[in-house]
Amino acid sequence: MNYLFSNKDLRKLIVPLIFEQALAITVGMADTMMISSVGEAAVSGVSLVDMVNMLIFSVLAALATGGAVVTSQFIGAKKPEKARLSAKQLLYTVIIASLLLSVLAILARGPLLRLFFGSIETDVMENALIYLTISAISFPFLAVYNACAALFRSMGNSQITLKVSILMNAINICGNALCIFVLHMGVAGVAVPSLVSRAVAGILLYIFLRNPRYLVHFDRQPFSLDWSMIKNILYIGIPSGIENGIFQLGRVLVVSIISGFGTVQIAANGVANNLDAMGCIIGQAMNLAMITVIGRCVGANDENQIRYYTKKLLLITYISTIALNSWILLSLNPILNLYGLSQETTRLAWLLVMIHDGSAMILWPVAFVLPNMLRACNDVRFTMVVSIFSMFAFRIGFSYLIGVRMGTGAVGVWIAMIIDWLFRLTLFIIRYLSGRWKKLCLSPR
Repeated sequence: MNYLFSNKDLRKLIVPLIFEQALAITVGMADTMMISSVGEAAVSGVSLVDMVNMLIFSVLAALATGGAVVTSQFIGAKKPEKARLSAKQLLYTVIIASLLLSVLAILARGPLLRLFFGSIETDVMENALIYLTISAISFPFLAVYNACAALFRSMGNSQITLKVSILMNAINICGNALCIFVLHMGVAGVAVPSLVSRAVAGILLYIFLRNPRYLVHFDRQPFSLDWSMIKNILYIGIPSGIENGIFQLGRVLVVSIISGFGTVQIAANGVANNLDAMGCIIGQAMNLAMITVIGRCVGANDENQIRYYTKKLLLITYISTIALNSWILLSLNPILNLYGLSQETTRLAWLLVMIHDGSAMILWPVAFVLPNMLRACNDVRFTMVVSIFSMFAFRIGFSYLIGVRMGTGAVGVWIAMIIDWLFRLTLFIIRYLSGRWKKLCLSPR
């Protein structure tokens, strides 16, 4: 078999992605640790808004994914002109979408927070409003960054996105230290550096992609919308956006349930989410790699390589995820001590991380990495339907049943999450083994 990706090619793609994901997560942890010095109300406000932000980020990321799939397929089909056309149309699409979301979030920030989280404590709401307002301004910059980064990954070039990510996160964390500890800006001290760092990163990647030496680049043709190409992008992006949006909306609704349990459980949930994201660093990197690798195989119309790289990437994900989560669980107590929270909050956060990371070692790769293989094969509607049903039936439904009705609080909510994972992975395995994705596994439309 003439493999599309050598082991060296995979390392060049995956290793920078892992470092990029690790950098983003550790900086997020540093943000939470620094804002914790302002008080638990600030931690709670930021963690609540972060759930809303992730809802919006997931929609923008899904559009970038749609563009990356289409561009990767054109590269695999050896159609560079169409790959460049798809890149430019992706840029236009994400800019328009992000501007609309930014304006909506700013104008409806109060009602939006009350809709999701109901009656929360006044100081938590004040912090949340400040954080959401500043965050919303950054949406267009983040959208451009996501789109350009996805295009670089579609070319197998993740080193550039890693370098820009290092700069972005350096600006973010240094800005946080300055704004929180020196200027005493409170919650704004976390939001403003994020805005600046995203603007710098988005503009830099856009400038880099203007360079014609890259296979995929932005040419100097005047603005023009190609609706046929946008349709190709949206064919992947819309179902993925709906799926990701519903997934994040479900997380917001789950957090709204947790918000009714009090500040201690909100803060513990926020800290646990940081550490849980750390345990999924390699899995998230493999999600991105799966899109590029399988998308290229689809463009080449090579079913054998689709199966080969699916199994290979999943095996890498399992080995690395087990190793990483084992280390986190063994180091959990000293890590939690860095947050400086109350004993009650720390104990609850410890239990939540144990539930998540212990289960993630076995369940997470198939539940979340395998469906990206299906998406890269254009099988996006199936993953969307499964994810939406599972979110509402299991994660939300069982969160209410176990967490609220049975009185187990945040612990019950996290048990419901594991049930959700079990359902997802069962159906995704059945779908893969059935081979029905092959009917959609064609060159780009």
